[in-house]
Amino acid sequence: MSDEEIDVSKSERKRQASHLQNLGKRLSELRDSELHSLDLPTRLLDAIADYRRFPSHEAKRRQLQYVGKVMRDVDDIAAIQELLDRHDGASAAQRHEFHLLEQWRERLINNEADALTEYLNAYPNADRQRLRQQLQRIHKAKDETRQKAAARELFRMLREFA
Repeated sequence: MSDEEIDVSKSERKRQASHLQNLGKRLSELRDSELHSLDLPTRLLDAIADYRRFPSHEAKRRQLQYVGKVMRDVDDIAAIQELLDRHDGASAAQRHEFHLLEQWRERLINNEADALTEYLNAYPNADRQRLRQQLQRIHKAKDETRQKAAARELFRMLREFA
């Protein structure tokens, strides 16, 4: 045994194993195309595929332990961690943008004072005329179904301009 192996406590080994299992769980949540783009070992890809396939909680737990064990042999764990962090960050940014656009839509539909002006200042490439026409469609809609459809169209328009 080398000096490095002796210095690592049992608690630290458990923390490392838990970290690898968490990484494996996050990998299992990726789409297949994203997973295969990582250039992971076949053994790890198979272990993740089995994890996804198992229905019972206990089987998944045991398989996740195996995924962690297989990940010990992976050379560049830091690169996988960085990619997963970037993926999570991109998802968080997308959620934030989505919620921001929902807020704009609500403000525009509710005719808040200066909402349209503020939106056009924030997004100067937006088509002012199309926005006003869509808002008129929403307010002139006779029934709730047409109003909701027009509101969805407004949201698509806001996403296009953002």
